[in-house]
Amino acid sequence: MRAIKGLAFDLDGVIADSATLHFAAWKRLADELGIPFTAEDNEALKGVDRINSLRHILKLGQRDLPDDEIARLAARKNGFYVDAISTLTADALLPGAAALLDEAATRGLRIGLASASRNAPALLERLGVADAFEFIADPANHLPKPAPDLFLACARAFGLPPQAMIGFEDAPAGIEAIRAAGFRAVGIGETPLPRADIQFATLADIDLAALLG
Repeated sequence: MRAIKGLAFDLDGVIADSATLHFAAWKRLADELGIPFTAEDNEALKGVDRINSLRHILKLGQRDLPDDEIARLAARKNGFYVDAISTLTADALLPGAAALLDEAATRGLRIGLASASRNAPALLERLGVADAFEFIADPANHLPKPAPDLFLACARAFGLPPQAMIGFEDAPAGIEAIRAAGFRAVGIGETPLPRADIQFATLADIDLAALLG
């Protein structure tokens, strides 16, 4: 087995407790549109980019809108979310995130972010962990998950083969993206992710030395 030299993380639900802010923003928009939208409905949006998330909500409401109106509504949702993350601090880091990033850096591992969120750089700054990430894949330039593009961008940035990378995700679409990239897939969270190679409830439950071994 090739030695692991790089890690690529999803953000929402893995590094930060920001998934609830996404749900609140989508719920606010759905309410404005008169479309019922529950926390259970929101599960289908995990790991999905903004436009396709909005299309999913519109489908729930059996609504068909032109592309320019979809773009306007997606921007409106983003405004709700940006307002919400402006209040975040390091307290929003999920258990074990800071410690795992520190240990990975100490071990000389390359650390990248493979998030569908275009607000990821600003959010990492608010969380106080921006300096931990050597590379942030730009979702504007890559196909959304479950396509492997965001994860592969991290491997290319580090000059590493996929077999030398581990990806961390909390959503089925993200796990599929990791597997398609050829990385080892680590699931995070309580919801079962059967396609993950291994799963932990939180990053705090990971023994990095054992995982690398």
